Amino acid sequence: MDLNQIKQRFGIIGSDPELERALEIARQVAPTNLSVLVTGESGVGKEVIPQIIHQYSARKHNVYLAINCGGIPEGTIDSELFGHEKGSFTGAIETRKGYFEEADGGTLFLDEVAELPLSTQVRLLRVLQTGEFIKVGSAKVQKTNVRVVAATNVNLLNAIRDGKFREDLYYRLCTVPITVPPLRERKGDIHLLFKKFALDFADQNMVPAIRLTPDAQEMLRTYRWPGNVRQLQSVVNRISVLETNRTVSAEVLARYLPSEGSSALPVRTGESGADYLSDRDIIFKILYQLRHEIDEIKARLDESPLPHEPEEMPSGPGHLLISPEDVHSSSTESAEPVSIQEVSAELIRKALERHGGRRKKAAEELGISERTLYRKIKELGIQ
Repeated sequence: MDLNQIKQRFGIIGSDPELERALEIARQVAPTNLSVLVTGESGVGKEVIPQIIHQYSARKHNVYLAINCGGIPEGTIDSELFGHEKGSFTGAIETRKGYFEEADGGTLFLDEVAELPLSTQVRLLRVLQTGEFIKVGSAKVQKTNVRVVAATNVNLLNAIRDGKFREDLYYRLCTVPITVPPLRERKGDIHLLFKKFALDFADQNMVPAIRLTPDAQEMLRTYRWPGNVRQLQSVVNRISVLETNRTVSAEVLARYLPSEGSSALPVRTGESGADYLSDRDIIFKILYQLRHEIDEIKARLDESPLPHEPEEMPSGPGHLLISPEDVHSSSTESAEPVSIQEVSAELIRKALERHGGRRKKAAEELGISERTLYRKIKELGIQ
């Protein structure tokens, strides 16, 4: 089966050479029983590689289990992976099979494998070398025939150096390494992925799909995408929900792209310091969104002076950054008519105050260039 068929089957978008190289290695190694280590940054889509390996192997009709090692408490990880006997610890009210027993004859995907404690790494090394394991609380050696594919976004060589990962386990897992490239290195694929996510959202929610102007396409291509494909999909979904104009310009897109080094966490209220917006700033921001004055923004601003949206919303699409009860009831100014100039001036003043008047730092927080900030200060008469 060629790569185009694999892409179509697994919904993979793009033709970047490094991505295709990763897919080709997965296709070639699939018929073997070799262990595979998939590496790449968080959000690049590493989970599709073990699915490809399983589906094109002789194990495809048997069990495929995907386990997030970082999501299992350290005290129960051995029991989850290898099972336990009844009464072996408090709460063990019955004998239980572990994932290695459940997946016998199939494939086990161990995501975030670097999060395994060292004691569990010893057990994992044994089962990889001999196919043998012992349940927690048992003395009986059991056999299993499991194909292991592991993944991590951690540099395991550094983890080995720091004593957090066993070197012998690394070489046992990394028989065949596969690296999934970050989105910023797949520049030709970024707009294709944007369009796919926009069409998916439109189909699911029965709304027109958003599209980008040429300047927005260029911004999309040159942005670093620290959250990779996952972040891109999140941005597409938020824009699709919040923007009434279905044609998105660079000025609008910039509001949804956190600057490098900025906090990507949801906005919190009641905090002081430059890392969080004040209640007043948030009120202005929400008022601004609700008024839908996109056309006026395009006419007045070369770049958006508003702080960036957080990388991920705290809940589903359309969820506001704060709830009404989070806003202090004493904020009477938010109910008065507010112009775009007043909103811009207030946000710029707040940013300058938080950074002691340093325009470079304020511009970084606002997501605009220092030259644009200087022009806006002069234009709005900010002292």
